[in-house]
Amino acid sequence: MTPASSGLMTPTQSDATTIQERVGRMTDDLLSSFPDPKKLSAADRRGIIARYTAVLEGNFIYWMSAAHLCVRSEEARANIVDNLLEEVRECHPGMMRRFAVAAQAAPTDSDAEAVYKNLANVRLFVGKLSSVRLVLMLMFFEGFIQRFMPYLAELAKLQGSQDLEYTDVHGVCDIAHTEGLFRSLQAEMALSREQVTPAALFEGVDLLRTLIRNMAAA
Repeated sequence: MTPASSGLMTPTQSDATTIQERVGRMTDDLLSSFPDPKKLSAADRRGIIARYTAVLEGNFIYWMSAAHLCVRSEEARANIVDNLLEEVRECHPGMMRRFAVAAQAAPTDSDAEAVYKNLANVRLFVGKLSSVRLVLMLMFFEGFIQRFMPYLAELAKLQGSQDLEYTDVHGVCDIAHTEGLFRSLQAEMALSREQVTPAALFEGVDLLRTLIRNMAAA
């Protein structure tokens, strides 16, 4: 069976812009599905912040480290190292925890349990160490986070919080991170010989979208 007849493809640099546009539409669709913060109860607002924190606090650096293990291009490696250095030097997990505590939304065991199944699915995907697909997932996530920050900040303010350092920082820095990961995606596509179906190419993005919907479910 040939790659064409089997539905397999090897993503190339020429596909990157089309993929970026598709990711943008996916992000638009995801953001438009979120409930209006002003129409949520305090318990619902707390739950969204807490579930988001339960996912981000202990997993983002792990996901980015996995990407560092599997990428082949110097462009991708340099961008990922810069991202990791920023996360560690500025202690973004600690920033995230302070944000949640100030919004009276520190995660509980119940919050962690609520996202466990979908989070486990993302972890299993990350463990495949498929460079193009993993960088694509992270590019989607960085772009989503940057655009999600105003919504998250509004939730926190409605909870009475004045500690918005986390949302202020990530509303700015993740613009550059997203652009860097797009360049990384292009670089990895230039080197990759992995053949995947179109659906498999977006496996990580789709799993992450499911997890985000789980986090934001009021």
